[in-house]
Amino acid sequence: MTHSHPSVGHVHLRVSDLDRSIAFYRDVLGFALNQRMGNGAAFLGAGGYHHHIGLNTWDSAGATAPPAGHTGLYHAAFLYPDRASLGAVVQRVLDAGMALDGAADHGVSEAVYLRDPDGNGVELYRDRAQADWPRDAAGGLKMVNRPLDIPALLAEAAQA
Repeated sequence: MTHSHPSVGHVHLRVSDLDRSIAFYRDVLGFALNQRMGNGAAFLGAGGYHHHIGLNTWDSAGATAPPAGHTGLYHAAFLYPDRASLGAVVQRVLDAGMALDGAADHGVSEAVYLRDPDGNGVELYRDRAQADWPRDAAGGLKMVNRPLDIPALLAEAAQA
């Protein structure tokens, strides 16, 4: 008997400027624009999937970002296939003049954090092979929060 399990399909965000958000998710993060519905919505995906990211301005055109200290999305995380591709997208973020909020080595993954043009949290990351994940004495997962060497990450991407 096979057991199916859920997986995360997509994130759908309210944005204030559809063109600006499309440019970020397509040109900086590398997703393909699959469908646009006027100035109201857009759907972007990777690998031919219909959409991993939905964007809409239905109730938010021209709106401001939500204030700090309130509930809502902490971040949407986007998985890149390897260290070189993670370094390449981080280089595009920096080339676009965007600031990073932080970067961490979690043992299971390497992650870089930033904000999209509407202030939504974004994590860009790559996973390590499961065999390399840190474990405790009982075999349980033991994630960590160590600094990530961004210059080394960028240098590796430049050599790829």
